[in-house]
Amino acid sequence: MSEFSRRGFFQATPVLVGALALSARASIAAPAAKSGPFRGTLCFFSKPVPQLSWPELAESAGRAGFGGIDLTVRAGGHVKPERVTTDLPQAVAAIRRAGLEVPMITTELLAADDSAAEPILSAASRLSIPFLKPGYYHYKFINVLAELEEAGRSFRGLVELAGKHGVQVGYHNHAGYIGAPVWDMARVIEPLDPRWCGYYFDLCHATTEGGVAGWKIAANLVMPRLKMIGAKDFVWKQVGEHHWEPETCPMGQGMSHWKDFVQTLAQSDFHGPITVHEEYSIPGVSDSQGIALSRKMVPEVMAAAKSDLDYLKSLIRDAY
Repeated sequence: MSEFSRRGFFQATPVLVGALALSARASIAAPAAKSGPFRGTLCFFSKPVPQLSWPELAESAGRAGFGGIDLTVRAGGHVKPERVTTDLPQAVAAIRRAGLEVPMITTELLAADDSAAEPILSAASRLSIPFLKPGYYHYKFINVLAELEEAGRSFRGLVELAGKHGVQVGYHNHAGYIGAPVWDMARVIEPLDPRWCGYYFDLCHATTEGGVAGWKIAANLVMPRLKMIGAKDFVWKQVGEHHWEPETCPMGQGMSHWKDFVQTLAQSDFHGPITVHEEYSIPGVSDSQGIALSRKMVPEVMAAAKSDLDYLKSLIRDAY
């Protein structure tokens, strides 16, 4: 009996441990009770209107109905990294004077030893900007496991530095880069402190990468440590024989299951920032990335942004 007990114990232990792990994961991911209307900030991504000054940006976004700005702090952005110490406080002050928030900034940071990392994180911390989106890592497709490990080392260092400044990093699942299929970057993110590291989830890119149900798997994976959300839509467009490419389009006119996804957000009681991206071409008004062709075209770009925002608000009202 003693030998049987020992043998039975060792045979059962892996099963028991696995069951406990699954139970713990399930308890983390279990839907929370909804706690009233959506309290997060609906933000305008400042990329499409680089022509606008900070006060003009805030005024235009506020008029369209946004509550905040996802401010670009990168080359070509509304705040240049080399001027972040002086310019970010001024930009944020101008936006806040207009009654809007700056809950997040979009950067190109990839590592703690980037010369811009310390100044940007320090400035964000002093201005009480809670969230930061980093840049993107590339696969060279020589040895993807080694390339992922290299990116992971850089990302871990950046998150550690961000944590020291009290800034949360949300990794963006963008098609074409490491982390496009959320599973690869998840192995890097999951061991990190959830206070300072999580996901900036993009349903459009998750649908592009995941097809019919991949977005559901990705959304379920990121939900326990979801920080921010990028909002846009797309369709597949045929550009040659047997060749299709994703093309961004207005919200609600594409293939992303926004209604279902927002319902999931409400069930999980998510109240973080949601950023509306204008990345589709408006003929004669914006380029293929949604950037206004000239200053006089800005009102039409903002009108498109308002339309997308109104669609998103309707989904949020129904879900929350």
